[in-house]
Amino acid sequence: MTGDAPSPGQGPGPADQSRHAAPAAPLALYRRYRPASFAEVKGQDHVTEPLRQALRSGRINHAYLFSGPRGCGKTSSARILARSLNCEQGPTPDPCGVCDSCVALAPTGPGSIDVIEIDAASHGGVDDARDLRERAFYAPVSGRFKIYIIDEAHMVTREGFNALLKLVEEPPPHLKFVFATTEPEKVIATIRSRTHHYPFRLVPPAVLRELLEQILASEAIAYEPAVLPVVIRAGAGSVRDSLSVLDQLIAGSDESGLSYARAVALLGYTDDRLLDEVAQAFAARDGAAVFRAIDRVVEGGHDPRRFAADLLDRLRDLIVLAAVPDAVSTGLLDVPADRVDGMRAQAAGFGQAELTRAAEIISAGLIEMRGATSPRLLLELMCAQVLLPAPGGGDADLLSRLERLERRLESPASSGPATSQAPPSAVQPTPQPASPAPPAAAPPAAAPPAPAPPAPARTAPAASGGREPGPGQAGASARPDPAGAAAAWSRDSAPVNASRPPEPAAPAASRPAGSVDASLLRDRWPDVLEAVRGERKVAWMLLTNATVESLADGVLTVEFAREGDAKGFVSSGCGDVLGGVLQKMFGISPQLKTTARTTGAAPGGARAPAGSGRQGGPGGGPGPAGTSGSGGRDGTSGTGGTAPGGAGGPDAPAAGTDARAAWNDPPPAWDDPAAGWDDPRDEDPDDGGPPPPAAPQNPRTASGPGSRPDPAQAAGGRALRGMDLIERELGGRVIEDVGDA
Repeated sequence: MTGDAPSPGQGPGPADQSRHAAPAAPLALYRRYRPASFAEVKGQDHVTEPLRQALRSGRINHAYLFSGPRGCGKTSSARILARSLNCEQGPTPDPCGVCDSCVALAPTGPGSIDVIEIDAASHGGVDDARDLRERAFYAPVSGRFKIYIIDEAHMVTREGFNALLKLVEEPPPHLKFVFATTEPEKVIATIRSRTHHYPFRLVPPAVLRELLEQILASEAIAYEPAVLPVVIRAGAGSVRDSLSVLDQLIAGSDESGLSYARAVALLGYTDDRLLDEVAQAFAARDGAAVFRAIDRVVEGGHDPRRFAADLLDRLRDLIVLAAVPDAVSTGLLDVPADRVDGMRAQAAGFGQAELTRAAEIISAGLIEMRGATSPRLLLELMCAQVLLPAPGGGDADLLSRLERLERRLESPASSGPATSQAPPSAVQPTPQPASPAPPAAAPPAAAPPAPAPPAPARTAPAASGGREPGPGQAGASARPDPAGAAAAWSRDSAPVNASRPPEPAAPAASRPAGSVDASLLRDRWPDVLEAVRGERKVAWMLLTNATVESLADGVLTVEFAREGDAKGFVSSGCGDVLGGVLQKMFGISPQLKTTARTTGAAPGGARAPAGSGRQGGPGGGPGPAGTSGSGGRDGTSGTGGTAPGGAGGPDAPAAGTDARAAWNDPPPAWDDPAAGWDDPRDEDPDDGGPPPPAAPQNPRTASGPGSRPDPAQAAGGRALRGMDLIERELGGRVIEDVGDA
């Protein structure tokens, strides 16, 4: 038949010979170096190892779902799985590569009729699914299984998946399905639940670099080491994308091989030298150099967004390098060895806080540059913001400014005589022209304040109705009042404490430990109380009624008003607080000994004198020298008044008589007629008596006309007032007496 075969005398013409003589076009790198077995798949060991074990043990499922980013080996692994299933020695994890099925399913082979690949992007409708279902029941021609590889499975419509559902759920024994997709969430759940899902991942940069080096060595192509990081960055973890970029660079290279300059210019990335210049200008606060670099970027036709993204990547590398000095050797950074020292210098010039702040500014600016009409303007504004000092008051801004100040102080330009005397962290004010205090003046400045015991004596006339205390009252006035001792000490020591820090540690440094004695502790006792108050208020409350008895042989004896206070002070751990305060203030750590004051004795050892009252109550008699005694309640005898140096009235009991029984009941009001007190409002101003008071006073605390007798005087110095009874009987502590009004 004409056209079936050439005539005997005819042969191929010259055109046919020239056509067959032309060399075949080489395959792309990603096709030539496509893996032929699971062992050749790079960076997907978490998928290949379970599949090989399943093939080895014969536990093969009827449907598989391979998902992951593009170019990471999903379709190649599906073909390798089909090759392993239909190998004459299989199912095997390692195909032989010599049988007809292995040769046909090789990366460069023609394919097998029993392995059908379907592109779901163009064959994803319900009609295509029905056609597949009708053909699937036919037995394989030459292989062991009929395998359907459905690529881009997420493009199959819902109706198409529903048409395949029954077939995927209960396929015939010879049928296998492999779905490959980049969006597994779009595959309906009824299909996903009937498959074994294997998620593929992006290939790590180190694995990708090793693969590129092997391919360049196989192709015998020279290259600069700085080219590979650019190719890996452009590939973004995809093997196919990286090989496509490398193939493009090889096609445009000359005899010298792959060069960094040509790769950067072709791929549109920013040159590292320009990034180095900008980073150094940022560290030096050189705005002119920064804006000149931006002008070169724009004038060179580069995209400002690309430059900002490259600058952000550089800042990220500097942050990692500052935090991890060996980041290059450990694989955290893929940087050529000749550029590591320069990047370390840039990171040191910035500081960790400043690097973080600059990266945050560039990152926020990149978001604003999306869709911007003037990206150059935004880029310049971002760089200007990085150049400015941190304006905020947050921790990051303060840390950034502190790092900048430290670098300025540590720089060679600021290492002159003026700054070499002070540490970088100390910023001291400029000294005044006045003569500075000599070093010898430091101990006098820390000298103890004036003795505090006279303070209660100054307040005694006011409490006694304006009369000077007699000789017998001097000892009673030295006893600290439980409610007002702390306030009196604070008033006396206020001028001294106003110019001293809260915890005065100067005496410990200026006074040797051997010179501290009991008199010094008594003089400084108000300061000790203030320091104890700052440590523990319970200890302060107990010490307000205590005095320093002695300090000898490393033993400090503290005398308390009551035995319960002395025992409670030690048992509650307050002694440790006092010891710590003494160590801070005086540099001593004495052993603490507590004692209780004897009944009727004042702190100085004298007996407390009897109290004074203008007129006694029922049963009280007037005292000599014109002072009246304080009468008892319910007909009991009162306490006689005292004259200067005299004794009580005729009806007055002894000064040491216990007045506890006289004050068991609540005190009456000061204006109660039944109480027997004199009403100051009945006083006649013309009879020489005291003028009427401006306001009613608390009869518990007032010592003027018409007031209640002082229990401290009635008890002979034992201070058995109403508040003392509450403290002793109920175990409380009265901080302040607000009165009865």
